[in-house]
Amino acid sequence: MPTGEGVRVGARNDRWPAGNMAWTRQTRRREPVDLRTDQAHTARMYDYLLGGKDNFPADREAAEQAIAGAPYLRTTARENRAFMHRAVRHLAEQQGIRQFLDIGTGIPTSPNLHEVAQAAAPDARVVYTDNDPIVLTHARALLGGSAAGRTAYLEADLGDVDTILDSAELRDTLDLSRPVAVSVIAILHFLPDPDAAYDIVRRLVAPLPAGSCLTISHATADFDPTMEEQAARSYRARGIPVRLRSRDEIAPFFAGFDLVAPGIQSVHRWRPDDNASAAIPDGQVNVYGAVGSKR
Repeated sequence: MPTGEGVRVGARNDRWPAGNMAWTRQTRRREPVDLRTDQAHTARMYDYLLGGKDNFPADREAAEQAIAGAPYLRTTARENRAFMHRAVRHLAEQQGIRQFLDIGTGIPTSPNLHEVAQAAAPDARVVYTDNDPIVLTHARALLGGSAAGRTAYLEADLGDVDTILDSAELRDTLDLSRPVAVSVIAILHFLPDPDAAYDIVRRLVAPLPAGSCLTISHATADFDPTMEEQAARSYRARGIPVRLRSRDEIAPFFAGFDLVAPGIQSVHRWRPDDNASAAIPDGQVNVYGAVGSKR
């Protein structure tokens, strides 16, 4: 996963009108950012796999190399995105969640999390976080939202949990004394250090009250070890660390949570909307997904 300095930005404003995007205003001038378009980037590769246009030749070349090792990688990306949509709808409609914290937002691809959440619950509030200038370049696409809800964006690194939880953007948008749904979608497999990955998730959810929820999707080699390792090697060859985890290695992320049925499943088998997705072999998806409710 790309790393970078999380910047504490924005002044407190308790009079934001409902439905407005809390755009991060920097407290100091930033130098122009080199987007390094000659180097493959995970967010742009994912955008390419989803059929987006916010990518460059290096991203397309790296993605095609990964596809050569795992021909169903586009299916993987599509089903992972669909899982996020279903999980958010479930949380809003069935769990009554009205607050969402999305970690590692990536390049916006509509429908975004806030669109799904606010379609189900117009008063839903969403905070997006990412540390990457590429995402900041496209984050204005998140502007809008329902008249009753609120959507905010925070520039922060995944590993800087204190910056995320203590930021004005989060504190002005979410009430941490009430349940919050934390989404960590398709990002933890870019953290090869197991202790760091578990620690980050633990710290993110520690201050949240009972009834809060955690949604995770994570790449795995459980279903097709050879193919997935080939895809992972293509990422590593570009300097992008990857650690594929088994179901048993993913379960500890949900310590202190009760898993929502059907538990840790291939993402396309987690409460599918239709039989078409459910009919796809697990080896063409290779991503686990799960939602848990904090005890």
